[in-house]
Amino acid sequence: MKIASWNVNSLRARQERLLAWLDRHRPDVLCLQEIKAEDTKISLAPFADRGYHVALYGQRTYNGVAILSRTPLETVERGFGDGGDDSEARFLAATTGGIRVLSVYVPNGETLDSPKFAAKLEWLARLERWLDTHQVVHEPAALCGDLNVAPAELDVHDPQAWEHSVLYAPPAREALARLLHLGFVDVVRHCHPGERLYTWWDYRMLAFPKNRGLRIDHLLFSPALAARVVAAGVDRDARKGKLPSDHAPVWAELGPA
Repeated sequence: MKIASWNVNSLRARQERLLAWLDRHRPDVLCLQEIKAEDTKISLAPFADRGYHVALYGQRTYNGVAILSRTPLETVERGFGDGGDDSEARFLAATTGGIRVLSVYVPNGETLDSPKFAAKLEWLARLERWLDTHQVVHEPAALCGDLNVAPAELDVHDPQAWEHSVLYAPPAREALARLLHLGFVDVVRHCHPGERLYTWWDYRMLAFPKNRGLRIDHLLFSPALAARVVAAGVDRDARKGKLPSDHAPVWAELGPA
């Protein structure tokens, strides 16, 4: 079984790329972020033709998350449902094949001194509370997505240069660490403990050819699911070519339960 996640940076702009990737890799579950379209504007036929069930939580122009699965999606939740602001489509949960899957797109935060960075930290705190309240770490669960945080020096091409950015500043890293302290396993890092891996490269300044990237897209699995992981990684090749997303997919291969 393969579980993957990809910030496609506009589903309509990247649909042909996405469909070609699905045909090549045939993941059983794929979480998407930044689909940037309302649910009613997305044609599900190309995915159904490939055997995928789809859950959407879209938004016009910005944000938007989705889950594709080869088995039916049940108990779908859109937003945290905690009484807070869920006007931005950033959190989608569904159960498929006995696994609780979460597709997550954490706010970027803009700059450290902006209200948007405080909002990012609060959003991460809401995610932590949701995970703690629902106790999904105690069942087979996969938290997948663009978390907009690089956890450690190994995840940043130039840690000193990025230390005061919203993607790597200590408060952001501490917020992500608290998710892991709930019991989740960073399965890509677990499979590559000493390797520099990146999932995002700026479109500017030849960042991709020079490999000036950050690892901000993650697969955080509950212990029960992480125990089944036999391989995991980043599909850097998906970032190549004409008009790519600025993110590459992350994936994990699971053995039998």
